[in-house]
Amino acid sequence: MTATITILDPVAPPGEAAAGQAFRPLASLAGKVVGFIDNSKPNFQFLADDLGALLKSKYGVADVVRHRKPTASVPASAQVLADIDKQCDLVITGSGD
Repeated sequence: MTATITILDPVAPPGEAAAGQAFRPLASLAGKVVGFIDNSKPNFQFLADDLGALLKSKYGVADVVRHRKPTASVPASAQVLADIDKQCDLVITGSGD
């Protein structure tokens, strides 16, 4: 009797960004809107609170937009991504614990 072993490769193939979505560095944070996408792990909200306050007070960030995913294992919804795209100049995604 011969045994069969199945080996799965968990590595995703490389992807390509759509045209026009390349990273463009900001010259300054002054007057910009920063978005946070919280992955719902414990303590990230505290980091986001402190970092948002620091960005406003020290770097002149105009506003902070926050979204919280229902769980860490799912991607942000299309609605969240559309809101972030519409409002934000910079997005920080995070993990807590």
